[in-house]
Amino acid sequence: MVDSVQTLFHPEISSAPGSVGQVRECTAHLMRLAKGDGITVLLVGHVTKDGSLAGPRVMEHLVDTVLYFEGDGMHHYRILKAIKNRFGPTHEVGLFEMQHRGLVDLPNASEFFLSQRVGGAAGSVIVPVTEGTRSMLVEIQALCNSTGFGYPARKSSGVDANRLVMLLAVLQKHAMSGAGNWDVFVNVAGGMEVEEPAADLGVLLAVTSSIVERPVAEGIAVFGEVGLGGEIRAVGSAETRIAEAVRMGFHRLLVPASMMRGRSKLQAPPGAQLVGVASLVEALDQGIPDFRALLRAARDKEKNKAEARKRREEEEKKQPATVTSR
Repeated sequence: MVDSVQTLFHPEISSAPGSVGQVRECTAHLMRLAKGDGITVLLVGHVTKDGSLAGPRVMEHLVDTVLYFEGDGMHHYRILKAIKNRFGPTHEVGLFEMQHRGLVDLPNASEFFLSQRVGGAAGSVIVPVTEGTRSMLVEIQALCNSTGFGYPARKSSGVDANRLVMLLAVLQKHAMSGAGNWDVFVNVAGGMEVEEPAADLGVLLAVTSSIVERPVAEGIAVFGEVGLGGEIRAVGSAETRIAEAVRMGFHRLLVPASMMRGRSKLQAPPGAQLVGVASLVEALDQGIPDFRALLRAARDKEKNKAEARKRREEEEKKQPATVTSR
């Protein structure tokens, strides 16, 4: 085991350790050693702030396997991913928890991420996500407050901030016209990073639940990509997502309606109910009890405010102007 390869140097290379020439030559020498003597060599390399390998990427082409060990000091879990594997699959991941005795494998990642969840809270949604071939349940939380400034805040942790802005625009355009007047804060509980679009529906359901102050229906999990037209699009690995949700006790799932028809129609496991939703409004109505009634009440309230404001403006115009002189 070499920790790290950027500290090695070959005496015949005049450049400093960590340079392109040194890293390339040292890696090639260790590769010949490993294949010639039939031993395993593990090279630990530094990464940059964006997660890519520091130094020349030629080292990735020389080795047989590239593993990324991800995590941060603020959370206990660590993820091991295979980015390249010359003699095996790259879609497998390992999930570990850092304990006092070292790293411990987490066979039940869903239980780990949902262990501190508070049931019946507004702005909380369960979403099955995938890491490689492994599915796990995460809790997406949202907190919405009326903005006190001209431009509402948009903050996220665990969800891409640019995608959150786009999803909120879809929500305002196709479901809730007043959604743009709220400060929105979105968080993935436990520090998990969710990058796949399958979590789009969960994000908007959590935001809407927080705005209307109604919890999502009990025992429900959701997944689906949200398009700019407000439609719910199909995603991959649906069977494994459903199986994991049912195993954890969530027997009602909102899934894209397009996946409920055709040859590849999803089959509900025993005791589970799959509800196909084609649009964002339909998904919100299925996920939040009495959503349409709450939406009509909110629209009537905004309409009454607009009419009252218009009457005040008309009354002010009718009043004679007064001139004060000295």
